[in-house]
Amino acid sequence: TEGTNWQYSWYVPHDVEGLIKLQGGKEAFCTKLDTLFMEKKDGKMEAGSEDILGRFGEYWHGNEPAHHVAYLYNFAGQPWKAQNLIRRIMITQYGNKPNSLCGNDDCGQMSAWYLFNAMGFYPVAPSSNYYSIGTPCAKQVTVKLRNGRTFTTKAINYSAENMYIQSAKLNGKDWNSTLLPVNEVLKGGTLEFVMGAKPNFKWGTGNK
Repeated sequence: TEGTNWQYSWYVPHDVEGLIKLQGGKEAFCTKLDTLFMEKKDGKMEAGSEDILGRFGEYWHGNEPAHHVAYLYNFAGQPWKAQNLIRRIMITQYGNKPNSLCGNDDCGQMSAWYLFNAMGFYPVAPSSNYYSIGTPCAKQVTVKLRNGRTFTTKAINYSAENMYIQSAKLNGKDWNSTLLPVNEVLKGGTLEFVMGAKPNFKWGTGNK
């Protein structure tokens, strides 16, 4: 009751590969995703709801079932599109003024999305034991883990324009995958990104 087929058609976070196959493969999948973020129906909205939807086309950031959708580009081989959308969502749907948060912060989910994406990754399917890397939305973030260790993300050349990952290193070793195992985070250490204004179409191709 809180969404449309535009949003819920993507709500298969536990089997994205299966969803891609059902929709005709990676190219067709990305084309349909593109349409989601560009399409905007003219149907009448419930009075007072337009400003809390956080709309990018028919993507509604103001409602939690859509929070993983931008990351689906990672699974279909076009991570630069996820990076662009995530940074735009962070800039336009969050702020530090009255009325600058779209949607309701149900159980802290809107805030949790912000904090994860400040670091540059997000749990598309928490049961998978993998995070999906998007793009860092802060120069540096350090969190203290429950095991007493710390994990830090750094973004070199960070700016509003430099939203695209050029390269990454995890604890000094090259990292060319959009998948980040939870166990790697729990070890502690540093995930360092080098950012740029244009997509690096080769980064993120090392998924297994």
